[in-house]
Amino acid sequence: MNKDFYVFSLTNYNTAQDYLTLLPIINDEAFLRQFCTQIDLVYNYSERLNVLAKFGIERILANRFTDLDIENPLNITDSDHPLFDDYNDYEPSFKARHQNINQYGFGLDYKDLTKNIESIGRQLSSIEMKNNKICALVLPNGIDMAISFLALTNYVTVSPLNPNYTKDEFLFFLEDLDCEFIITDNNASNALIEAAKQLEIKLFCIDNVTPKTELLIKQVPLSSICSVDENKGNDFCLILHTSGTTSRPKQVQLSCTNIISSALNISSVLKLEQSDKGLNIMPLFHIHGLIASLLSSIITGASLVCTNGFNALTFYGNIKNFKPTWITAVPTMYQAILSRASRNKEIIEDADLRLLRSSSAAMPIATIEALENVFQCPVIEAYGMTEASHQMASNFLDSIRKAGSVGKSAGPEIAIFKDDKLTTLANTVGEIVIKGTNVTKGYKNNKRANKDNFFNGWFKTGDLGKFDEDGFLFISGRIKEIINKGGEKISPQEVDEALMKHDAVFQAVCFSVKHEKLGEDIASAVVLKEGLTVDEKELKAHLSKSIATFKIPRQILILNEIPKGNTGKIQRIGLAKKLGLEQ
Repeated sequence: MNKDFYVFSLTNYNTAQDYLTLLPIINDEAFLRQFCTQIDLVYNYSERLNVLAKFGIERILANRFTDLDIENPLNITDSDHPLFDDYNDYEPSFKARHQNINQYGFGLDYKDLTKNIESIGRQLSSIEMKNNKICALVLPNGIDMAISFLALTNYVTVSPLNPNYTKDEFLFFLEDLDCEFIITDNNASNALIEAAKQLEIKLFCIDNVTPKTELLIKQVPLSSICSVDENKGNDFCLILHTSGTTSRPKQVQLSCTNIISSALNISSVLKLEQSDKGLNIMPLFHIHGLIASLLSSIITGASLVCTNGFNALTFYGNIKNFKPTWITAVPTMYQAILSRASRNKEIIEDADLRLLRSSSAAMPIATIEALENVFQCPVIEAYGMTEASHQMASNFLDSIRKAGSVGKSAGPEIAIFKDDKLTTLANTVGEIVIKGTNVTKGYKNNKRANKDNFFNGWFKTGDLGKFDEDGFLFISGRIKEIINKGGEKISPQEVDEALMKHDAVFQAVCFSVKHEKLGEDIASAVVLKEGLTVDEKELKAHLSKSIATFKIPRQILILNEIPKGNTGKIQRIGLAKKLGLEQ
């Protein structure tokens, strides 16, 4: 049978919550496996039924309905059977929970979300898709991007790309991926279109699949937690490139098991509940936004406000209108948010935030303290990277947190690799290594990188760090970011922290510059707090009180803004060139 159709199954049958599961899947080699006697429907099983479908769509998107007739929950006749030609017009006779639209008129419940995912599946039915095919997903941040990602992972391996790439960047990534087709919308850039034409890649448009709203999902109940089966879901459903700051970007292959494991870990650490409402301001072409914001919310049965991206000017308006209970972001975003806090005191006082999460870069202790003082809620600092499907370690919401630490293991095993040995002994500085169900099995088509970065099931993160006596992990910095000044090894984070202690400094980043004799020297860029002034001489004098003389930057640049990457992070490597200090 070579026809796509829907799968109906009954999960958690022996529990008090007997909910119907509705799944859109591809049926390439499907065969009739068993009869679902409770609803008298043919149950289709496919080897492609990946973990995102099984634990994401089955558990996440569907089991959310009430008012079911248990004897005949669909209230269907033979003519309604999904194997018939008219199945696409089939309308289940159940009512979704929490049907009330909020005062702004926005909202999709999980039933609506499922319908939208099915809609995309039908639109893609004309595309000859196979499990090993790679699709580039190029959409702006927002609800359509989120839904398209959830839908496509049931069919193909998806690689989300930044829609603001230049033509040359698109040419590189599309060719490197060897993708079969591209999914975009009517607002696709000329750069993307020209790159697709040049590489002769098929371009498909998703048009008007969702209401033009920002609220992705309203609150819905959560079915019981199911565990990830390590023996299933190993088909790759997601490919993302590393940043490539020091070398050619590498393709990180992530299985459905990887990403669902990470989402479950994040949900557990943060104690996310069905009543929670997240505010996504992270780009959805990045692992942080996809897993920590989108999937961790959905896998919990919570709500998510899916914005068009981060904008410091609209942030507080979203806080006022949508009343989120938590946010995940990178330090530079929080610093921009803090800069406008004094103008939005009433909104902050009326906010419902119970936590702020920070990851993807080290957050200065001064920023953590300022955020907790302003928003009166804990800041949960976590440690993540693409190769780990985002989260590796985190401070826990319900236990002791340590400022300056990324917390304890929050999913994978973590150890320190030093002198060709693994250790967890306190105060032993070495390379941080990880292994677990959320960690990639390897890079695509890159034997050298796989050989250099993987050993005995462990992955080398490239970060230097140590455990303290309580098992908290502290990161010294990226190995490749450590500045070697004439043999003296300097952690740029240490200099950042020292600069941030000056009352006038709002933001600071230390980086290396080439030096004819020393090999490398130190420079720093700072942004000052609004209304305050300080000069380079005063900042150096301030540093001399807290760090050794050889660690004091040779040059301190006072800027209005520090250049950032596509995800909002500041990248130390290459910053000297961006600022005109190197050719």
